[in-house]
Amino acid sequence: MAASQPPIFVGEDDVHNTELRMNVSSVGGKGATATNASQGKYNLVVIGGGTAGLVTAGGAATLGARVALVEKHLLGGDCLNTGCVPSKCLLRSARAFTDIKKAEQLGLQVTGDVRVDFPAIMARMRSIRAHISHHDSVQRMNDLGVDIYFGEASFADSNTIVVGDTNLAFQKAVIATGGRPAEPEIEGLRDVGYLTSDDVFNLAQCPSRFAVIGGGPIGCELAQAFARFGSKVTLLHNKDRLLVKEDVDVANVILAALVKDSINVVLDCSIARVSRVLDSILIELKSGEQVYVDQILVATGRVPNIAHLGLDKVKVKTSKAGVVVNDHLQTSNSRIYACGDVCMDSKFTHAAEKAARIVIENALFYGRAKLSKVIIPWTTFTEPEVAHVGLGEEEAKKMDIEVDVYIKHFSEIDRAMADGDTNGFVKVLTKKGTDHIVGACIVARHAGDMIPELSVAIVHNIGLGKLAQVVHSYPTYAEAIRQLGDGYNFKWFQSSFVQKVLKWWMSWGR
Repeated sequence: MAASQPPIFVGEDDVHNTELRMNVSSVGGKGATATNASQGKYNLVVIGGGTAGLVTAGGAATLGARVALVEKHLLGGDCLNTGCVPSKCLLRSARAFTDIKKAEQLGLQVTGDVRVDFPAIMARMRSIRAHISHHDSVQRMNDLGVDIYFGEASFADSNTIVVGDTNLAFQKAVIATGGRPAEPEIEGLRDVGYLTSDDVFNLAQCPSRFAVIGGGPIGCELAQAFARFGSKVTLLHNKDRLLVKEDVDVANVILAALVKDSINVVLDCSIARVSRVLDSILIELKSGEQVYVDQILVATGRVPNIAHLGLDKVKVKTSKAGVVVNDHLQTSNSRIYACGDVCMDSKFTHAAEKAARIVIENALFYGRAKLSKVIIPWTTFTEPEVAHVGLGEEEAKKMDIEVDVYIKHFSEIDRAMADGDTNGFVKVLTKKGTDHIVGACIVARHAGDMIPELSVAIVHNIGLGKLAQVVHSYPTYAEAIRQLGDGYNFKWFQSSFVQKVLKWWMSWGR
């Protein structure tokens, strides 16, 4: 039987967590009751109150639909409570501490000790999370016209969802139950205990020795943050490089950055067993290497929350990856849709939000919007950041798509040199012999803020050469994109035919 979704625990009841719970849980006492359900059929019943569910429910209600939203734990889902928001707060503190330590490189003298106050860092995170929670609150959803039901939902039939003793009749339904951290099958791991992204943000003290299992985005981000806070971090990854969805040159930059932060990165490794030895946790690798730590963070991917939904009763097909949907995000039951991490490969907040908009169009207005038509960028928030959109070099090669590769290193960009942030590059792939952009990657401190220009270019078919015509403020990092456009145009001008024409023209004009 599939494991059910565990409760979301956001820490002890300090003033910030109390505010959070008052906003996004049943504690606030603003949920719907059986009286709401008895008022007739809902146009849409949404299961899951994360990003996908909130956007679907709120958007549908704004358009006039009668909508119910069912949430088992806390509104806001992973993004607000245990993912994007808390992690970026920690990363900001880690970056600030590192910048202070590097101040002398900028001609600044820092006198006295600069210390990491880990409890204060976590308190700041909880404060920001509580403030942002107002946007995902029960009150806000109620104001939009959404009825909120707290509890575990399951399908009784293709017309009804049951929440406790309450029956919710629906015209269409949406599964947006998200996912949870995967648990690797490692001998002794469950016995010694471990952290995941669901509970690492509840730590009261920074671990002295910290192991991170998994070299994907979450593992790399948190390994770097805790290393900068003072933990002795070992990152264990079972692949031959970090960030396997990125090209090798990108992964190598991030590996070098983590090593520079004194992280012991062990690649292509396999863990034999984990055990407790006195006050330490012993991780034994099959290579014979032993690592002693105080805490383990598991970041080996996510699995969908599909247990106990009664999907067999409504003939909704599932797989190990989650709910099976077509390109219109419709399940095998034509009246039931799904969006977000429970059914999508792109497990990002912005992808879930876009998918929710597709579901609204298709479920309520008989639209035919397709997920495959959506260009979804993503960012890994290490330092430097990695932002990606479209194809990578390796992906293009596997698809037999011939490309031209244009690269501009930030060591050649004036603003990056002035800031002392020259580690990274912009890489743009164009279809062979043309300026049609098929993919791009940026490795830089603010890569996530730069990638939208290239995303717009791909979505609206704006060629690399045309980007050179866009005036970019000087000095900025984005100048690298403009210079790549110049590079394409210069390459075109250098063709023998164009050179002959230009020489003829200049000779005629003399």
